[in-house]
Amino acid sequence: MNAYLNQYKNNQIFSASPEQIMIMLYDGAIRFLTQAIQGIDDGNIELKNHGINKAMAIVMEFRNTLDHNIGGEIAANLDALYDYMIREMIQANIKKDRQKLQNVHAMLSDLRDTWKEAIIIARNESQTGANVANANYQPLKASL
Repeated sequence: MNAYLNQYKNNQIFSASPEQIMIMLYDGAIRFLTQAIQGIDDGNIELKNHGINKAMAIVMEFRNTLDHNIGGEIAANLDALYDYMIREMIQANIKKDRQKLQNVHAMLSDLRDTWKEAIIIARNESQTGANVANANYQPLKASL
């Protein structure tokens, strides 16, 4: 059963658009922070460390893939936010501070929702543009 689940997940990732992968990564980071919070609550150091390390790796990847040339001020703001989240997760790990993890969890959830909304808007605008282009297209009628 586990092999089938892994194959399903791999198929999902390989067939996903870059936007879908980004949302999956946000979902993963949020899920790992939830595990880390549970680890703090249960006194399970291994679960806490694992969750924080995985969430941090995802946030670091988000930060490392920012394109400051294209993104400009937005990329700079996201860079600062990701840096803050990383520092908060480090402090939460050291101090076993669930509140810091909950704050990062909330920020990641908000960002995920914002990105998801932006993706939907961009997709709708893209489709509307295509519909307008198609409406203006009139093929030449062949003379018989």
